[in-house]
Amino acid sequence: MTDGKPVRRRHADTTRQALIDAAAGLFAERGYDRTTVRAIADRAGVNQALLFRYFGSKTALFGEVMANDGRRRLRETPPERLLESALRGLLDPAGDAPQGDRSLEVFLRSAGGEDEVADTSRRLSEEYARTLARLTGEEDAELRAALVLAWLLGIGLTRLVVRQEPLAGADPERVCRLMLDASRTLLEGLA
Repeated sequence: MTDGKPVRRRHADTTRQALIDAAAGLFAERGYDRTTVRAIADRAGVNQALLFRYFGSKTALFGEVMANDGRRRLRETPPERLLESALRGLLDPAGDAPQGDRSLEVFLRSAGGEDEVADTSRRLSEEYARTLARLTGEEDAELRAALVLAWLLGIGLTRLVVRQEPLAGADPERVCRLMLDASRTLLEGLA
């Protein structure tokens, strides 16, 4: 007790994660620029001052969202399964992980934003490309990986942002099978 009042302990880890989850959802729905600090805090059920306390800025929180989902996938997924995992997460984010991995959707809706945000997205994209490049022994491995990654992002853009048919309504399993079969031409090490 302090001054006769009970001391309330904040659950910092819970609050941090609530802000990350809220931001991930909003960034995926609206993109970085159209997501406000107030909207993130409201969705997380906390005061917006806590966002600045734990992350310092909306940009730093964006980096945390990208790192939280995208780098988790890079860490936990064998390289030969990375493309399939990312594609499945993009096609059906709620089914990919307990809370869904929306890092590629966030990337798609936020690319071309502020310099720091674009830089975070670019670095994550480069990490994915380096990992995918290890799946071929060809001299142009980096180009092959970049092409496959561009295709993945194009699928996401067409399906999630533009919502162009027939891709927008296509069965995720069929899209995944077709893309993986074709991608093995460039990256023969894909599972």
